[in-house]
Amino acid sequence: MKNSPEQWLKSLEQELQDNILGFWMKHTLDEQHGGFVGEIDNQLNIVEGAGKSLVLNARILWTFAAAYRTYRKAEYLAIAERAHGYLLEHFLDKEYGGLYWMVDAAGVPSQLKKQVYGQAFAIYALAEYHHATGHAEALEQAVELFRLLEKHGYDQLYKGYIEALARDWQLTDDLSLSAKDMNEKKSMNTHLHVLEGYTGLYRVWKSEELRVKLAELIETMLEHIVDDEGKHFLLFMDEEWNVKSDIISYGHDIEGSWLLVEAAEVLGDEELLQRVQKVAISMAEATLNEGIDTDGGIWNEADSKGLISKDKDWWPQAEAMVGFYNAYQLTEDARFQEAAAASWNFIDSYIVDHKLGEWYWGVDHKLQPVAHEPKVSAWKCPYHNSRACFEMIARLKSSIKETI
Repeated sequence: MKNSPEQWLKSLEQELQDNILGFWMKHTLDEQHGGFVGEIDNQLNIVEGAGKSLVLNARILWTFAAAYRTYRKAEYLAIAERAHGYLLEHFLDKEYGGLYWMVDAAGVPSQLKKQVYGQAFAIYALAEYHHATGHAEALEQAVELFRLLEKHGYDQLYKGYIEALARDWQLTDDLSLSAKDMNEKKSMNTHLHVLEGYTGLYRVWKSEELRVKLAELIETMLEHIVDDEGKHFLLFMDEEWNVKSDIISYGHDIEGSWLLVEAAEVLGDEELLQRVQKVAISMAEATLNEGIDTDGGIWNEADSKGLISKDKDWWPQAEAMVGFYNAYQLTEDARFQEAAAASWNFIDSYIVDHKLGEWYWGVDHKLQPVAHEPKVSAWKCPYHNSRACFEMIARLKSSIKETI
């Protein structure tokens, strides 16, 4: 390892508080329309008229709720309260329940569908806000969303969750998350983040109905979304789980490896946890063997013929650091510890914008920042990078304590 655990911990604390959280508090508040601006380019210019996504706003709420729970600083609570208030005022569908997918720059709903991925992130954020503050209404809202998803989004016949529904929760043909995603009934990405949301909710709401659904979801992912060799996620499926894509997403593989372990740990099912741990190690091993460049960065995607792109986006780097360290904690295999440290060194060297703040969208094959991509957008949020810091800070503190 290039740095000691103590040095690593100190650099992560500084990155999280000064660069990531500080950036979002300083640059993203929308003083004209409330909430947060929808897009900021790589040179910190606000993109006028940009819409505001549910994903961005829910992830801001999660991030600053987690920051307040960790550090108890009033300025973090103020941002969390702002995000919570904006979600309730502008995204909440007061007629049919659930939250809209997009609102315009002024906060008027513009994409009304109920994307299950978005509802899951709202559950995740609201549960964390309750966890941090004890806010009773936030917990009630998260539980209501959980029950809406189970009523309308759950596949009673084949299990799992369909991608999206219309505003009134009826079936829709408009399923895909984004322009780059397939328009299929089920996806790994949605299931991974429903898992994440339900795990966060179960941490603060130990109900039997949620316990049963979280356990089933873990089983469903092991059966239908992890491939037969236990190495990679399958990305897109029809409602009967027939596979529709051969693309490998290394970022999702390594992210999912530790999120599955976290879910099983929070659930408290020892037998299921042991099964999940084996899969997590197998997936981390495959990512280490196939998805990592010699510089320590993780590539975005591959298919059966090899790498699709040699770009390295910000979020897979963040997830690699946590996923490899999680595998190290499970195995005590130094290769995983070294891979996690290499991930951080790559992030600090190439992904962190040390001049203007926050992280670049990514770097190209020449390790140059992808300048045309934004700093803030519907998808560029403070969640992957802040969460990686929260996770690693907690894990490193635990590791350091054990060695004392």
